[in-house]
Amino acid sequence: MRTLTALLLILLNAGVLLAQVASSQSGTSPIRFITLDPGHFHASLVHKEMYPGLVSPVVHIYAPLGPDLIEHLGRLSLFNHRAENPTTWQLEVHTSPDFFQRMLREKPGNAVVLAGRNDVKVGYIEGSVDAGLNVLADKPWIIRAEDLPRVETVLNRATSKGVVAYDLMTERYEITTLLQKALVNDPSVFGTIERGTPQQPGVEMRSVHYVLKLVAGVPNLRPAWFFDVAQQGEGLTDVGTHLMDLVSWTLFHDQPLDYRRDVQVSVAKHWPLTLTREQFSRVTNQKDFPAFLAANVHEGKLDWFCNGQVVYALKGVNVRLEPLWDYEAAHGDTHLAIYRGSKARVEVGQEETEKYRPELYVISNSAADRPAVLAAVRKRIDALQATYPGIGVEEKSDRLWITIPEKYRTTHESHFANVTNRFLKYVTNPASLPAWENQNMMVKYFISTRAWEMANGK
Repeated sequence: MRTLTALLLILLNAGVLLAQVASSQSGTSPIRFITLDPGHFHASLVHKEMYPGLVSPVVHIYAPLGPDLIEHLGRLSLFNHRAENPTTWQLEVHTSPDFFQRMLREKPGNAVVLAGRNDVKVGYIEGSVDAGLNVLADKPWIIRAEDLPRVETVLNRATSKGVVAYDLMTERYEITTLLQKALVNDPSVFGTIERGTPQQPGVEMRSVHYVLKLVAGVPNLRPAWFFDVAQQGEGLTDVGTHLMDLVSWTLFHDQPLDYRRDVQVSVAKHWPLTLTREQFSRVTNQKDFPAFLAANVHEGKLDWFCNGQVVYALKGVNVRLEPLWDYEAAHGDTHLAIYRGSKARVEVGQEETEKYRPELYVISNSAADRPAVLAAVRKRIDALQATYPGIGVEEKSDRLWITIPEKYRTTHESHFANVTNRFLKYVTNPASLPAWENQNMMVKYFISTRAWEMANGK
């Protein structure tokens, strides 16, 4: 068994500053975090901010000793030592081969944070819930269709035990998405959702993520296993779950959904992003492709099946989603979301401007409808001033542009605190977790895993 002293020596030799290590005090706040096997940088983003009065500053981390843990500790150290608004997390690190069983025995906290390898994640969730622990887990919970019943079982078990199992759906907190939902659900603006066809769907979304992301000019390293679809999942089962979640959340969040009855998946396909050895090395800091990727390496290049398309019907509404990846871009990730209504189309998309950020538009279906749609949008925006003071609407050619003050232009990283605060609210009062949240979970994981099966000819 590796000791904490050995880990500290490795960190010091690597030039990584460890965050302050706590004494064995448990803290006085009612919620105490346990971070389990942090393999993805999303695990650290939950800790980018403090939650005073709600969460103890003492965090227990259970993980095997290795690069994933070291990277996680380094990120927390940066949060604790940043110049502006530094965090004050105090870490108790537990590293041993039986780290998971040890965590279940010792249970030094009551809320488990999970973000890492997706092939084993549902087992971590099951064990934690069975131990009476709350769980905040990054997507996806599963990447295989045979694991879908496990999700349903663990959600029901969490309810019966009075604990919360919740997933990190950060995209719900993007301001353009929030306002898009408000406009789509206003019949005077939008009308009713068009059912559409698979060729011209009522809802269409496309997201593009980028492998290489620079932080202060240095690549944000990804673990080599991130490119193994057997461990991470394909795009359809990983980042695609955000899109599937948004569709249900926008159109039917307050309505009961049954994945057995309300969803029909008709089309699914996937294709790879090909990475050269040099590109792979730049983002992983490894000289060559590891042996577990050999089956997808051809002529010295890796075929990474991260791109996909799925077409499905949700309560009769046709939906087409495309989660995509590319290697690098001068700008950040992009997001296109189109909802087609009987009166107007409500659309989020990027503008080719210096800031290159999502903007929200309403486009009436006909010139004759435009005056009524404009009046309805203005009325709705006025009503939303109580929640979002300063938003507005401007006519821009044939579109109505929803103007958004800079103060609402928060980053993807800041949305992790939004989700965490929502999770903490539910942990404080588990009965307040809406039933539709668990139903939405089952819908999106049914779609994602069924799409994976179809794309792979299963």
